[in-house]
Amino acid sequence: MKKLLVIFAVLASFAVNAQNFQLHRDFDRDQFTSTFEMFKMDKWGNTFTFVDFDYDAENGINQGYFEIARVLKTEKMPIGIHVEYNGGVGNAETDFGDFGYTINNAWIFGLNYAKGGAKSGFSTYAGYKAIKDAGEANFQITGTWYVNFFDGKMTFSGFADLWSENGDDEAIAAGSVSDELVFLTEPQIWYNATENLSIGSEVEISNNFAGDDFKIRPTLALKWNF
Repeated sequence: MKKLLVIFAVLASFAVNAQNFQLHRDFDRDQFTSTFEMFKMDKWGNTFTFVDFDYDAENGINQGYFEIARVLKTEKMPIGIHVEYNGGVGNAETDFGDFGYTINNAWIFGLNYAKGGAKSGFSTYAGYKAIKDAGEANFQITGTWYVNFFDGKMTFSGFADLWSENGDDEAIAAGSVSDELVFLTEPQIWYNATENLSIGSEVEISNNFAGDDFKIRPTLALKWNF
């Protein structure tokens, strides 16, 4: 669960601060995932960060993933400068026992454009993606959106990512990169029961993500807005 995971950088046009905590039941992976997100604006742009934790019944937390993005932008700038870091760690069970792994550190440097209001908005960026030990250059394109309707009682939001995982022979052999284009999107629908509590669902749709071919993974979720 990434960038919205929901990526609330789309709120840049009208919100000063936004924080929420989400708890998802992932039926395909048979696990829970918690997400904490924070978005904050200042006179030099905005900062977005989130952290995901995946939980299974036997081991508790089996993966942690973290992203932080900074957009440098003033009122006179039509587009912003986007800088982002991604990384994480996890534990996997195999027939030969458990083993720990890291999600390769990655830095993204690009340009960001966002526009929106109380009812709807979007944000998009494109940039160079430096994946640790890949040995070759990569890119990422991301779009996020939100739409509030029924007088704010419902929200449709989400993100879509497309990135490359090019690598040299050593990186591909080590499994550091897939040498393929990766697509990931996570649309969410929320019923805003109160100012703080939302009930909804997320559908993770991916191709060539985390070693899998095309996948559709729905969740049921609760969200607490601070």
